[in-house]
Formats: sequence, structure tokens, C-alpha cells
Amino acid sequence: MTHVLAVIGDMFPDAHCELNHSNPFELTIAVLLSAQCTDETVNKVTADLFQKYRTPADYLAVPLDELENDIKRIGLYRNKAKFIQNLSRILIDEYDGEVPREHEALTKLPGVGRKTANVVVSNAFGVPAIAVDTHVERVSKRLGFAKADDGVLEVEKKLMKLVPRELWTETHHRLIFFGRYHCKAQNPKCPVCPLLDCCKEGQQRMKPALNRKAMN
Repeated sequence: MTHVLAVIGDMFPDAHCELNHSNPFELTIAVLLSAQCTDETVNKVTADLFQKYRTPADYLAVPLDELENDIKRIGLYRNKAKFIQNLSRILIDEYDGEVPREHEALTKLPGVGRKTANVVVSNAFGVPAIAVDTHVERVSKRLGFAKADDGVLEVEKKLMKLVPRELWTETHHRLIFFGRYHCKAQNPKCPVCPLLDCCKEGQQRMKPALNRKAMN
């Protein structure tokens, strides 16, 4: 893991949260919207959304169908619109309109799971956390830090044991960048990967190409 962290740190020293936001509330909404949706699409939607809605009260001041229309480019937009309004009501009623800093309190909000809570506490409040999204999960399994049949929580626990706590957040961002831009789900860049020497899956993928070279 020390070797991997050093390599991906050199590859993506400026890895960061790519969801545009200016405060914890906007980040919570953006991460909620990002479920089964690309950050790029979310950013296109929130560019207008965050101009129109600035507080939880703003989201409650419009009919549900208006909010649905404002986020309809996002997958599962009907469910997410309900989550946003229910979440906004709870923030007003129980937290004076502010996003709670506690992980446990965040996970009790509608539409906010463990991954979303990890992203919010680490990026908005500076609490070390490793949020396991599809990229982090894929890279962790390919590099052998987790088993193929491990669930998301098990992957998170294994990474937390292997990575020093003070590096959790930056490791999360760098694993995402590595998975999003290099170790992609389709057509990973195995031929030019600096981690090929410690990646059994990459070596398996490269075998056909090496065999063709040998035959030529």
C-alpha cells in the first residue's frame, strides 16, 4: 500500500473532489445527486440549481414537480427531489438549517448513505474518511487490497486498516482519480500502468498481448 500511495500520489498530486460546491449544504446536495450519475452531469445541473436554491428553505418553497424539473437530467431525479425536500425539512426542524458535522447524524438524513456522509465530513469539515465509490471499489479489488466479493463497507474497513488515518481523505481522492482517468472499468491503461508489477488482474489482461508479441 505504501508503494501504491506513492505512485498514485505522483500521478495525481492534486486529486480533489470534482463536485462543484461552496458550502457543506451544497456538497451534500451534489453528492446526493451524484448517485448513479457522473460528476460532470451533476456539475452541469448544479450550476443553475445552486443559483436558484441557496438554503434548505428555498428547496421547500417550490412544488415537488418544479424541483423535479430542475434536476430531470439527473438519473432517478424523482426520488432525489423527494430526498432533497425531506432532507431540507429535517435540517430546518432539527439542525437550524445547517448540515450536521457528525457522521451518524448525516447518515440519518434522507438520501444520505455512508459514502455520502464520508464525502461530506472529509471535504466540508476536514474529518479523515475514505468514501468508497465505484472507482475506489474497483481499484481496491484489482490491486488486491480487497476481495472480489467484498461489499463496500468491507472495502472501506480494509482500506482504513492499510492507510494511515491522516492520509484517508487524500487517498480517497487519488484512488478516484486513478480509477476515473487511468484504471478505468472499460479499457484500463494496463500497458502503461506503473502499478502493473503489483496488479494480478492487469498482468492477466496483458498476457494475450505478450503472447502475440512472442509469436511475432
